[in-house]
Amino acid sequence: MNTLYKILAIAIVTCVACLIVKPVRADFAILISIVGGILIVAFMLSYLGEVFQVFQSIFKTSGINSSLYAIIFKIIGVGYLTEFTASLCNDTGNQSLGDKVLLGGKIIILVMALPIVTSILDIVMQLLPK
Repeated sequence: MNTLYKILAIAIVTCVACLIVKPVRADFAILISIVGGILIVAFMLSYLGEVFQVFQSIFKTSGINSSLYAIIFKIIGVGYLTEFTASLCNDTGNQSLGDKVLLGGKIIILVMALPIVTSILDIVMQLLPK
């Protein structure tokens, strides 16, 4: 819960600082917004270790191929990074560029997910009677 309070505090301070600085120096307001966003993401990284451990135990118990484990986390990473980058683009007034970043991320996720889809199809084909 302490991390949540830190994140909320950073967000509020960042927003207030942007409101104060924007009329004077709009370029600094954008930098303040970016730094605030990076700080919030940095606080969230501590929770990723726990998530990795839980998923690793799930994969060990289920017997799923460990290469799929890596693909899933890469897909999650691509999703978060593209969403963060698109939000930065939108914050700077480049919504069109942000939309293109999101489209690019979705296409990359689709391509990265193909081995998972083929693995699922292989499992289904093995279950079907011959």
